[in-house]
Amino acid sequence: MGTDSDYIVTGTAADGGIRAFAATTRGLCEEVRIAHNTSPVATAALGRLLTAGAMMGCMLKNKEDLLTLQIESEGPIRGLTVTADAESNVKGFVKVPDVMLPPNAKGKLDVGGAVGRGVISVIKDLGLKEPYVGQVELQTGEIAEDLTYYFSVSEQTPSAVALGVLMERNNTVKRAGGFILQLMPNAGKDVIDALEERLSSLSSVTTMLDQDMKPEDILNLVLKDMDFEPLERRSTGFHCNCSVERIEKVLFSIGEKELKEMIEEGKPIEVKCHFCNKAYPFEVTELQRILEEGRR
Repeated sequence: MGTDSDYIVTGTAADGGIRAFAATTRGLCEEVRIAHNTSPVATAALGRLLTAGAMMGCMLKNKEDLLTLQIESEGPIRGLTVTADAESNVKGFVKVPDVMLPPNAKGKLDVGGAVGRGVISVIKDLGLKEPYVGQVELQTGEIAEDLTYYFSVSEQTPSAVALGVLMERNNTVKRAGGFILQLMPNAGKDVIDALEERLSSLSSVTTMLDQDMKPEDILNLVLKDMDFEPLERRSTGFHCNCSVERIEKVLFSIGEKELKEMIEEGKPIEVKCHFCNKAYPFEVTELQRILEEGRR
């Protein structure tokens, strides 16, 4: 799903001392906004996390690997969840999609205020018995800084994460995207100093996107004179793999007692997928079938 214009560029610079990812994700963020009818601040928060998830999907090694980014917080948004696969298909939802807040001190959407204090967990299902889980406290709730902190503390990889979602006046998504730069163990002090200086003088990522800069333009600008070598360009998009079969499994998993109560009420029910908001209706006869098949 998503649009053909949503894509990620990956590459290296400084003789492999820097690993780089940059993405443009307007189509996917707009698709999710429509699916969940999110407020502007919820769209910005979810769009940032979806963009990060799409880029972090590039870091997965095997086709079956899955990544989940989960924020649980005390702010009015309560939390967000995004999952990504190794092909950078992403899906996500926000617990309270209609949060409205006044702009922050800089006149921007107050994502940090909407998210508030809490934790961010990065869960990697790599086909092992137990998934890898890294968790850190949120630093600002603005998401990019929180992921920067996560990479340095939990994965011991000094990183710079920039994420942005720019809204139109009519509350649709105008621009969205971001970049992740990571220092590899072989990065020398001169490379680190040069990168820090470059990052400190950069415009915001939304400003760059609004100037029609593409992911490769952003990386060429940030990594100028550092011999940036692009490795891959891949499309990214919103993709939900929900199905009747999956929803039936969920229904059975809530327990026989609850299913029986639904059947006894004698009314059809509707189950919505968290990730894409698609509604799945079930007649009473179908609920009886699920109950009987589940017992076998």
